[in-house]
This record gives sequence, structure tokens and C-alpha cells, in this order.
Amino acid sequence: MSDPDCLFCKIVAGDIPADKVGETEHTVAFRDINPQAPTHVLVIPKVHQPDIGSLAEAEPEAAVALLREARRVADDEGTGSYRLVFNTGADAFQTVFHCHGHVLSGRSLTWPPG
Repeated sequence: MSDPDCLFCKIVAGDIPADKVGETEHTVAFRDINPQAPTHVLVIPKVHQPDIGSLAEAEPEAAVALLREARRVADDEGTGSYRLVFNTGADAFQTVFHCHGHVLSGRSLTWPPG
């Protein structure tokens, strides 16, 4: 399932290039073009769902795969400590409505996040 107008679906299809750091049967991981930390990687499912809750409900195996890949990215690319962020909805500053987790690492991350 994909959306022909979705930026991330186009990355999954290979129509738009991305600096990939991993790919599995269910996921693609690539560097954010506007990094907010030394390590800032997006992990997305290959199927189009608007947010993590929708993904977990519709395709739980893809949600689990996304979490596994986020941990692998954090282990391989990060410093041992990391933050995994899912923005859900416009008020939470979600700008691409294809589920994606931000893996952030490589600097001290403050709390609350903002």
C-alpha cells in the first residue's frame, strides 16, 4: 500500500534519492536532511500509514520491524543513548503524513523536549 503523492512512498519506491543507512523487508532508514542531532535518522515502514498508531493497528508486524530497525540504527550510528520520536498530527509538527520515527543521538538531549 502506497500513496503516489507521498514523499516517503517515493523514497521507498526509489523515485527520490535518500542517504540510506539500512533497509529491511518492512523498513527503510535514511539520514534526515535537516538533522537536529549528530545522528538523526528517519526509520519508515515501506507501507503507507499516516502515523505509528495507525501502523500498529493495521500492520503490527511492520510496527515491530520499525522499532527493531530504530534500535539497530541507534546501536550502529549512535552513542548508546538515543531518543526515538514519533510526531503524530499537525499540532505535533508532523509534516510528512507517512509514519516515521526520528532516531536522535550524539549529543545531550534535554527534557522536556519542547
